[in-house]
Amino acid sequence: MRIALLGGTGDIGEGLALRFAHDTDHEILIGSRDPEKARNAVEGYEAILEERDVEASIKGFTNEMAADRADVAVLSVPPYYAGDTVDAVAEKLDEDTILVTPAVGMKGDEDGMHYHPPSAGSVTELVASRAPDEVPVVGAFHNLAAGKLSNLDREIDLDTLVVGEGAAKETVTSLASEIDGLRVLDAGPLANAAEVESITPLVINIARHNEELHDVGVKFQ
Repeated sequence: MRIALLGGTGDIGEGLALRFAHDTDHEILIGSRDPEKARNAVEGYEAILEERDVEASIKGFTNEMAADRADVAVLSVPPYYAGDTVDAVAEKLDEDTILVTPAVGMKGDEDGMHYHPPSAGSVTELVASRAPDEVPVVGAFHNLAAGKLSNLDREIDLDTLVVGEGAAKETVTSLASEIDGLRVLDAGPLANAAEVESITPLVINIARHNEELHDVGVKFQ
């Protein structure tokens, strides 16, 4: 399977790219608006993996080229770029490409981070409204700490909540489960995305106020 990380040079893109490359045999495509930036990121990821004697297939492209080649395309961009990124790659997506979004709308002040969804109700629903009608959209990876994902010396024992429908959600669930230590839980349809996304600022605030929980995540028991 080809997994494209659109905006894969950022924090969450790096973390997911490294974990998928390290723990699975899937082909990883790093997308960026700047293809040179994507290729430079690939070199950095390959160096990290080579230190661990891991051979992986990682290539860098523009976001459009990565989306065109992908079976699963993950929008690894800040929430305020999510809609525009979907618009930019829309012509390269079709019913056989699953679009995944981990983005969360937040705003911060001196007290901490607060959930700040778009008018669509959630970033996941915003992405679904901007994607072509035939393209399935799934929300996943919202509550994971990018720093913990990208540090391959750290073990993961966390849950991720997935929202969506049908075969697309099943595919993303199976794919995410291939990351060592990550348990995937079904949180229902896209209409439940706001509840899932709103956990992220809570997690960040816990990490901010508890030094021993710097990269805290979520585990449901």
